[in-house]
Amino acid sequence: MRRIVWVAALAAFASLSARAATQQPAAGGMYPDKPWAFPAAIEKPFPEDPAPKSLPGSTRTYTPAQIDNLMSPPDWFPDRHPAPPQVVAKGHGGVMACGACHLMSGLGHPESSGLAGLTLPYIVQQMLDFKSGARKDVTGKRMNGIASEMTDLEIQEAAAYFASLPVPPFQKVVESAMVPKTFLGNGRMRFVDPAGGMEPIGARIISVPQEVDRVRLRDPYVGFTSYVPMGSLARGKTLVDTGGGKTMNCGLCHGLDLKGQASIPRLAGMHPVYLARQLYWFKDGTRSGPDAPLMKPWAASLNDDDIIAIAAYLASVE
Repeated sequence: MRRIVWVAALAAFASLSARAATQQPAAGGMYPDKPWAFPAAIEKPFPEDPAPKSLPGSTRTYTPAQIDNLMSPPDWFPDRHPAPPQVVAKGHGGVMACGACHLMSGLGHPESSGLAGLTLPYIVQQMLDFKSGARKDVTGKRMNGIASEMTDLEIQEAAAYFASLPVPPFQKVVESAMVPKTFLGNGRMRFVDPAGGMEPIGARIISVPQEVDRVRLRDPYVGFTSYVPMGSLARGKTLVDTGGGKTMNCGLCHGLDLKGQASIPRLAGMHPVYLARQLYWFKDGTRSGPDAPLMKPWAASLNDDDIIAIAAYLASVE
């Protein structure tokens, strides 16, 4: 009888260990079982089209090569933002122009951080952490090299620019049990599969452009729709507002409006997939730097459903 109990215990332990193993990142902080949050190889690149492009409301035209130029990104609406510092508009050496990935609006895409409205001290500290190697750019593998070649003045100027920008509604969060089938395309973004089809959402956040053509042209003001599991918003609100007995009230540090304060970042309206990645990295220790010890205890107890719910709710807050 004891042998049967012992064998059963071993089997249960093996099952728990296997389940835990699927929750651990592979080398470098990537989770192969969570491709929705940790983009890897492009699955379906879009066909090339060399014809010049335009956007409604803009007087400018750019070729696809100019649109994808990471050293000199398109500025479709220069009248909608202050004059950017040189490093935001033009790259040099190993420094890509900040506006290429984060857009001239600072609102960014799911694979990169939104910078608009983050506090100046927070942006500066993150750049210094990338520069020193205290923080690693795990998915894009670009920021450490970029920061290392930026001068302190360039960091200050870029931080001041993005911190000054407004944060218009950019995220639409929709609860759904079923979601469109998607693929990872150019820019490490997800797109709805033109072949159609639906699938259960499971424990995922699926973010897709609201207008594919405009987002692919780096329109800085067209945002994303993020599908999240049913009940995520209510669960996330409870965790964010009260901690839900598992973590801390986010507003105590990030401000009652969740828009950041001092050297603590804005959470309201951020890309939910980006937020989810940061929570996984705080939890497993991949993300380091001065802010990591403050976040790690509160992320340690969160499971997949908690992380998804928190990210979903924060993205929905304006």
